[in-house]
Amino acid sequence: MRRVNESVRAVVAEGVGELKDPRIGIVTVTGVRVTPDLQEATVYVSVFGNEKKRRASLAGLESAHGVLQARINRELRLRRTPTLVFSYDGSVERGVQMTKLIEDLATEHPELPEDDGDPADD
Repeated sequence: MRRVNESVRAVVAEGVGELKDPRIGIVTVTGVRVTPDLQEATVYVSVFGNEKKRRASLAGLESAHGVLQARINRELRLRRTPTLVFSYDGSVERGVQMTKLIEDLATEHPELPEDDGDPADD
């Protein structure tokens, strides 16, 4: 299934980049999970922007699901073309927030030692 997930992700990511819907902002396809029976594929996306932009982008993607499914069918020729369901993936945003918190902490407390990531130092 990993190969199918990655293949569908690649096709959808390329297809999303070619969509002309003005509602769709800067979108990154972060992952895909296809059910074993190929009935459904949940497409996880991160969207640059606020909540309003996120909702608009997801609505645009939902309305373009048929175009993207046709592309999957044409390029992958699976025994069944999964129905696409789009889901917001907030992990990228959470990662950015965590990095900012760490940077803020380092600025507020310069006396804290830096970790260079070398496990030999532990």
